[in-house]
Amino acid sequence: MILNWLADLGSATRTVLDGIGYAVRLLLAIVRGSGSLLRRPRLVTDQIHFIGNYSLVIIAVSGLFVGFVLGLQGYYTLTKYGSEQALGLLVALSLTRELGPVVTALLFAGRAGTSLTAEIGLMKAGEQLSAMEMMGVDPLRRVIAPRFWAGIVAMPVLAAIFSMVGVIGGYLVGVRMLGIDEGAFWSQMQSGVDVWKDILNGVFKSFVFGIAVSFIALWQGYEAQPTPEGVARATTRTVVIASLMVLALDFLMTALMFN
Repeated sequence: MILNWLADLGSATRTVLDGIGYAVRLLLAIVRGSGSLLRRPRLVTDQIHFIGNYSLVIIAVSGLFVGFVLGLQGYYTLTKYGSEQALGLLVALSLTRELGPVVTALLFAGRAGTSLTAEIGLMKAGEQLSAMEMMGVDPLRRVIAPRFWAGIVAMPVLAAIFSMVGVIGGYLVGVRMLGIDEGAFWSQMQSGVDVWKDILNGVFKSFVFGIAVSFIALWQGYEAQPTPEGVARATTRTVVIASLMVLALDFLMTALMFN
């Protein structure tokens, strides 16, 4: 009984380590094959449009409603201590440090990540990747690398838009609906938000999240079974793994940045 349990544990551990090792090799191969993109930047810009532009609506709308909620909850909490004038600072710090990068990454995984996984998985199921290899075209350079770098570029931009729209949402609720002084709202935010410690740390987080989510989505699509069921399972794994990775990385980076 114990020997069977140890055997199963060892087999599962070996499978996980094999998967991690293959993922690292795939990531290094993508990075090595990215040099050719300097000669064909259109491949990346087209994917930035596909990934970023089509994710813009859900990012902006979600940021607006998150700003609404932060404005309401922050006002009710700060009123207990007579500090409702600091609502702008609370909204800005919450968005730039945490909610902007994290929520954007989760939405990005659900919208763009699943799209990338399904696209690559269907290309594999339709043997398009094999056809490229037969013609002497490396699919990692022609298909995977442009999408990888496009996700890295698009994520910080989308996170910045999320935070900006969220601040506007907090302003509409706090100033226009609840009657907080407009000058105090903006002056507290301006004096309390540090460009280096708050904004750039949030940008760095979104950059790391972009690497993680884009790679996981492309990895799952590239390794998906070439069947409809295999593509569906790979899409589901993308959302689950990417979401857990984003939350874990957020904890680690927050602990290091704001220690």
